[in-house]
Amino acid sequence: MTEDTPKDWLEAELADTLDEEYELELEDAQLSLEIAKIYKKSHGPTIERPAYFRALIHLQAELIRLQSWVQYHKEKVVVIFEGRDSAGKGGVIKRISQRLNPRVVRVVALPAPSDREKSQWYFQRYVPHLPAGGEIVLLDRSWYNRAGVERVMGFADEDQVEQFFRDVPEFERMLVRSGIKVVKYWFSITDEEQQMRFLMRIHDPMKQWKLSPMDLQSRVRWEQYTKAKEEMLARTNIPEAPWYIVEGNDKKRARLNCISHLLGLFPYEDVPHEDITLPDRVFNPDYERAVLPPELYVPQKY
Repeated sequence: MTEDTPKDWLEAELADTLDEEYELELEDAQLSLEIAKIYKKSHGPTIERPAYFRALIHLQAELIRLQSWVQYHKEKVVVIFEGRDSAGKGGVIKRISQRLNPRVVRVVALPAPSDREKSQWYFQRYVPHLPAGGEIVLLDRSWYNRAGVERVMGFADEDQVEQFFRDVPEFERMLVRSGIKVVKYWFSITDEEQQMRFLMRIHDPMKQWKLSPMDLQSRVRWEQYTKAKEEMLARTNIPEAPWYIVEGNDKKRARLNCISHLLGLFPYEDVPHEDITLPDRVFNPDYERAVLPPELYVPQKY
């Protein structure tokens, strides 16, 4: 029996990495074959899986460099992800954060506001989640709920919406003046694409949890959401914190394009790292490892 070489070990690690990526891609599997056929007919060819994985892993390696740079220089970054339901925000957030340190890069997805939060200054519940020095915060939806779902669904009246539009540019300028880099992405998909993705979720038991009554109402009010989005982009696209639109009909391209663009917004570079050496294991000849009761162990069913 031969011992594994470092090369064998690295190849096994790479295989595990690709397995993780493939596992994520299974989330996009269409369990309804008929819907899958319709979906493929309505889409042009996408990036082949091997090419997509190579590009994604390269970009994720660059994200690790960006993370180190942010941490070293105590930069503060908040990235806002907005878009229609099923536009792909969650998918790109997952790929961005997948290989990063959760103590440095945090994903924030706030639930509906409580009665107490509804009585606060509108931006108040978001402020505790803003980044400190050396942190990146990824907001899966943000204060822009007021200009979108709250407005369209009637949770905010027009006076509140107008107040939001007057306040949000100055609020974001305040963040920028405080040293926070504010990046805003809008994920754009077509009416037909959203309908197809909703149908796929209905027929996919692993995705049905993603559909809420609010999501279904968004189909009914597509045009209202469109008008709300257009006004939001027009009134909140400021030089200090501009909007960037990601074409989202092709999920793979949307993820790669968004991550590549995000990396391009920062002058990151390699930063000093202390050399890491593995210390020798201390062996105590008098130590004897205790035998633990078998009932403490998880049953090995696989």
